[in-house]
Amino acid sequence: MPIRYLHTMVRVKDLEATQEFFALLGLKETRRSDYESGRFSLIFMAPEGQEECPVELTYNWDGDDGLPSDSRHFGHLAYEVDDIYVMCQHLMDHGVTINRPPRDGRMAFVRSPDNISVELLQKGAAQKPAEPWVSMPNIGHW
Repeated sequence: MPIRYLHTMVRVKDLEATQEFFALLGLKETRRSDYESGRFSLIFMAPEGQEECPVELTYNWDGDDGLPSDSRHFGHLAYEVDDIYVMCQHLMDHGVTINRPPRDGRMAFVRSPDNISVELLQKGAAQKPAEPWVSMPNIGHW
């Protein structure tokens, strides 16, 4: 009985900030559905050329105050990047905290405005460890 991957869904509280965060990672909106009767929107974002692998942002117009604030039950999203140092610097330049810096030249973790953990993995072999990443401490949890 074959199955096919469709998407990963995450609930978001600040849709605009979350879309801006995923845009910094290189994702673009590929599809959007607004449901007036249910008062929610579904926004799909994916990397260019990988529209079949989206993240679905579920935004409830009237808020989600009853949801857990940590979202640790979710786990994380993972994206491969061409240059982990360039991506982490790009995110930092736009105010994103690097929770787990790429000290090993291979892996980093950041969080979205809705506390969604995002793992960044270096494409191919790990890069040579370099500053400032080697000396950066972990911040918060990831």
